[in-house]
Amino acid sequence: MKTRSTKLGVIAITLLSAAMPFTAKAQDKVKASVGADIVSGYIWRGQDLGGVSLQPNASIAYKGLSLEAWGSVGIEKTDADGYDAKEFDLTLGYSTGGFSVSITDYWYNTGAGYFHYGAHNTTHLYEAQVGYDFGPVAVNWYTNFAGDDGVKENGDRAYSSYISIAAPFKLGGLDWTAEVGATPWETDFYGASGFAVCDVSLGATKDIRITNSFSLPLFAKATWNPCSERAYFVVGLSF
Repeated sequence: MKTRSTKLGVIAITLLSAAMPFTAKAQDKVKASVGADIVSGYIWRGQDLGGVSLQPNASIAYKGLSLEAWGSVGIEKTDADGYDAKEFDLTLGYSTGGFSVSITDYWYNTGAGYFHYGAHNTTHLYEAQVGYDFGPVAVNWYTNFAGDDGVKENGDRAYSSYISIAAPFKLGGLDWTAEVGATPWETDFYGASGFAVCDVSLGATKDIRITNSFSLPLFAKATWNPCSERAYFVVGLSF
């Protein structure tokens, strides 16, 4: 048994060594993507941020380092001023294996202009993320560290935070994701007076075949927010 194991180990190491240059070469390539979603409602972490929306995205990645742009444009006039809600986010991230870390700059068009960065005169919000994808379950922690963050009842900055646990699975020929999200302490950013579960969701995705070589992913998601006592069901298409 020992001799057989040693031989198999040598063979495995030889094959792995032969494959490594090709793997490393593949990882060295710059990867880029562009796409868009259209959704029946913009629901984020259990919060209703708008109605029917178009949400474009573009990203570029190299050796685990990535830069992504994401936006949302409300097709309906849903905010108090009668304007379409708009959002533009930039995320700089790094991932290796299951580990990931990122910083996101969120910007909304409902206040000061884009180039206003003052502590009390900005609609930019800066968030740090750290997480690990274990395969069956992914865990992520997010904290707002600067910009237009929420506050506590006494007016102090809340450093609003959010933790999510997501589990993907397959059932009935569809790809599903079950997720639970919570805020650990008081913040008006998530409408919480303390620890609160603000997102319990279940989503499914199915490819709609258009031609033999082209299909559109259709997705639907039900979300319950125990903190605000709200529930939502949205559907969308990815392009």
